[in-house]
Amino acid sequence: MTELMLSDLDLPGVPMMVSAWHAKVGQRVVEGDRLVEVTAGDVTVDISAPAGGILAEQCVRIDDSVTPGQLLARIQTD
Repeated sequence: MTELMLSDLDLPGVPMMVSAWHAKVGQRVVEGDRLVEVTAGDVTVDISAPAGGILAEQCVRIDDSVTPGQLLARIQTD
């Protein structure tokens, strides 16, 4: 199992939230695929899958506030 954590986006003090998921639970993903979109103020960042496999769990929902280091998803690796 591989965990996808939100990295430090170097935007101190700027609230961040999940704005979109690009994969559904149970869907196969490839390392590097756009997986989740996070907005911070006027900035939108695509977070990529760190490994290939099946998206096993989305740990946050759209419109949830997130912070660096937070668990976003789990991928069941091949």
